[in-house]
Amino acid sequence: MTPTPAPEVAELCAELIRFDTSNFGPEGSRGERDAAEWVAEKLDEVGIASELYESAPRRTSVVAHWEPEGCDKSLPPLLIHGHTDVVPAMASDWQVDPFAGEIRDGCVWGRGAVDMKDFDAMVLAVVRDRQRSGRAPRRPIRLVFTADEEAAGHYGAHYLVEKHPDTVADCTEAIGEVGGFSVTVRDDLRLYLIQTAEKGLAWLNLIASGTAGHGSMRNSDNAVTTLASAVSRIGNHKWPPRLHPAQLGFLHAVEDALGVTVEADSAEETLARLGTIARMVGATMGNTATPTMLRAGYKHNVIPGEAIAGLDGRFVPGAEEEFFETLAELLGDLVRYEIVAKQDAVEAEFAGHLVDAMRSCIEDEDPQGKAVPFLMSGGTDAKAWSKLGINCYGFAPLKLPADLDFVAMFHGVDERVPVESLEFGTRVLDAFLDKA
Repeated sequence: MTPTPAPEVAELCAELIRFDTSNFGPEGSRGERDAAEWVAEKLDEVGIASELYESAPRRTSVVAHWEPEGCDKSLPPLLIHGHTDVVPAMASDWQVDPFAGEIRDGCVWGRGAVDMKDFDAMVLAVVRDRQRSGRAPRRPIRLVFTADEEAAGHYGAHYLVEKHPDTVADCTEAIGEVGGFSVTVRDDLRLYLIQTAEKGLAWLNLIASGTAGHGSMRNSDNAVTTLASAVSRIGNHKWPPRLHPAQLGFLHAVEDALGVTVEADSAEETLARLGTIARMVGATMGNTATPTMLRAGYKHNVIPGEAIAGLDGRFVPGAEEEFFETLAELLGDLVRYEIVAKQDAVEAEFAGHLVDAMRSCIEDEDPQGKAVPFLMSGGTDAKAWSKLGINCYGFAPLKLPADLDFVAMFHGVDERVPVESLEFGTRVLDAFLDKA
């Protein structure tokens, strides 16, 4: 009988959740060093050496080169990456302590259960089991567990790429979050969404300058009014559809499964029966620009000389130039922008040996499953790895109950992952390492 790594995966996930690795952005993070040391210890227990890389005090990532006897060292290594940090959680909003790693009702509960300590645990369970049983992967593996992904990765993946590119430079392909989870579209069909692309990111400050003065006076050069008009134009702008091949691949699969036609301007309504995945799809039908912050003035009776708004912009691969051109038109001549953070869109082809391996492993484990590509609206560490020419895929396989609102679990309250889904994922990943 083929060995299975499934038995320890739930406990590994729960143990990792118990490290409070909340990432507060510029204010710093908790627990990343402790979690990194724990990961390194779990690898060391089975004879896999790793190195810790610290970009700043306690902002720690783990890198291991796993090249056991029996793997084909003539092949380029496969990068398997996950992050150990999580977004903060307000404990009073939860049914359970978000950092207790509680296992109940068939699920592992806690912050990070789906983003993404579940995948970290699956990878550790598979690698540890294969190492113990002497089952080498088909090719060398680079295992990377990063800090700081939840705050754009400057202290994690981007730090490794910029300061220690040799850790992964010989890799040509990678798997990580967000993808591989199932969406039930019919009683006899589950689509497993493989992320092959993600939108680019542009966080901007919109700045209007005007003439400061007394609030009781008329003022035709009011920075607040000028900025408010620009923010309103941007917030109400209807961006035209820009359908990426990954988006089209997903939409065609859904159309075939449901017997419907998905129109670009009504995708969310048409796909509503699929749950909150419809919102994710709707967000990737084209570019978006969402006003998120406003800041101006310090007193009711003082007209400020400057007003600032924050904007979260996302652009489809290939549509960055259009995004900035349209933004400039909407801002007009009286409002300028400054770039706070910008990251490129990334994309990989849904074809080739690695994709074939994903397809076959999903379908072997779930005969009613079908792997399809999708474009994600958010960002991952793939934005860093792609700078080195690495083709990145979101492949953290989970067979999910049809009634579980999985997308809402990302950064949500009562985040949890079914134990059966974790065990399914380890079986798929285990088979995948024989074929990848």
